[in-house]
Amino acid sequence: MTIKHALIRNWGCQMNVYDGQRMADILVKLNYQLTDDPDKADLVIFNTCHIREKATEKIYSELGRLYPNKPNMPPEKRDRIVAIAGCVAQAEGEEILKKSPIVDMVFGPQSYHRLPEMLEKLGRKKGTKILDLEFPTEDKFDALPATNVTYMASSPKPVTAFLTIQEGCDKFCSFCVVPYTRGAEYSRPAAKIFAEAENLLQQNIQEITLLGQNVNGWQGMGTDGNQWSFARLLYGFAETFPQLKRLRYTTSHPRHMDDELIRAHGELPLLMPYLHLPIQSGSDNMLKAMNRGHCRDDYLRIIDKLRASCPDIALSSDFIIGFPNESDKDFADTINLVNQVNYASAYSFKYSPRPGTPAALLTEQIDEKIKSERLQILQQLLNAQQKAFNLSHIGKTLPILFEKHGKHAHQLIGRTPYLQPAYADLSDTKIGQEIDCVVDTLTAHSFAVKPIHNAA
Repeated sequence: MTIKHALIRNWGCQMNVYDGQRMADILVKLNYQLTDDPDKADLVIFNTCHIREKATEKIYSELGRLYPNKPNMPPEKRDRIVAIAGCVAQAEGEEILKKSPIVDMVFGPQSYHRLPEMLEKLGRKKGTKILDLEFPTEDKFDALPATNVTYMASSPKPVTAFLTIQEGCDKFCSFCVVPYTRGAEYSRPAAKIFAEAENLLQQNIQEITLLGQNVNGWQGMGTDGNQWSFARLLYGFAETFPQLKRLRYTTSHPRHMDDELIRAHGELPLLMPYLHLPIQSGSDNMLKAMNRGHCRDDYLRIIDKLRASCPDIALSSDFIIGFPNESDKDFADTINLVNQVNYASAYSFKYSPRPGTPAALLTEQIDEKIKSERLQILQQLLNAQQKAFNLSHIGKTLPILFEKHGKHAHQLIGRTPYLQPAYADLSDTKIGQEIDCVVDTLTAHSFAVKPIHNAA
């Protein structure tokens, strides 16, 4: 059987990375080998994200850069299949096929499990175009093969992995397209989650990050036949997989940070002391306009409880600057909240309208110059907080999970429990080991660390 080559390029969130991996699982079963060479690929899948500004334009630009003259290519390259997947595909649909003739397939994040049928249909008739934006009536995860964490010989076998446990969103924040591109909230049963985790552990995975648009809103069938909360699922991981070194989850929503989950952060050593908890704005006016479903004080009470339960927890967040009708006072409220919480890290962006969302219809849009000025002020503060957080670890001992080789044979690169990159020169440590190290120095983007046994 002829072996073909597939290139999968992911943009956006961790869930897209997971989806790209699951598409790879399917394609390998269809006798494809993965490649990172666009010229070698027989099948190219751009797995897209619609959250950021001008996401659609970036995809068309990438298509034009890689494959500017597909109709005029040699026959062996002209038959290359080009697919647009993910949230841009779900949002733009048939428009992509109209605007870009080189695209053969457009399918959304709930349709990729039907890749075998799509490819078979393309193979039966030249010139066929595939558009699959249907939300499945069946559990798409049941149609997927077992996860394989690596397929390219050039790629080292990873020791960390993503695992999607929840998809979709019912929150309908006024700025967000996710409910329209990912659909309603759905929680996978615990037994299926644990089965996938077991498969990952058999492949030497040491750290698992649980994924969901509202991951801490997971409520699913437990292994005992009862409905479980998200916190109960975390306790289930600790009970079922004592060999697992680290557990994380993202992205969480403040509305689902209940007392049981907060308590888990203090009771489960497996659960890393680093939480991404987006708020988007420190202004109650903006939170109401965004339809976030909580207020500023709700968020701050959660932070206080988390720090009481787990004193060494570090926090990150998301901020949208320049949301329609954001006043100077609203922005000042955000700066005040950032100073009050003191983040270890954060993502911040200027608001950009997403077609089809309620906020895009608002007339009180903020001038781009004002957005840029406010964003610069916020990012300077967030960067200063992140630097101070990192500097506070100099001289301290942290466990480092080493994930890959560095610039030379004896250099290993890993991460702290707080996701900070770290590197060390080691000759007696293997990838996948977790070693207590003293933080020696902070470079621009990472820690230089020394294992305790030779730190002196």
